[in-house]
Amino acid sequence: MTKYQIPYTNACIRALGRRFNITTKDAFQYLHQFGGISFLVEFYDVEHLQSIEDAVDELIVCRLNNGGYLSNS
Repeated sequence: MTKYQIPYTNACIRALGRRFNITTKDAFQYLHQFGGISFLVEFYDVEHLQSIEDAVDELIVCRLNNGGYLSNS
C-alpha cells in the first residue's frame, strides 16, 4: 500500500460509515470482512480517479457480491 492509498482508503471507510450511520471502526471491520478493503487496494489505480461517493457505491456492490448486507434505515 502506498502513502496515498492509506488516506484514500480511510476516506472511503469514513464515507461508508456516514452513509450507513455506523462507526468508522464498524465500517472498517465490515469492509474487511466482506472484501471491501481488498477491493480498494487492488483497484486503487482506477478508484482514486472517481469521487469518494462513487467508490462507496462500488464498495456496496462489492460487499453484496461477497454476502454482506447493510441497510440505510
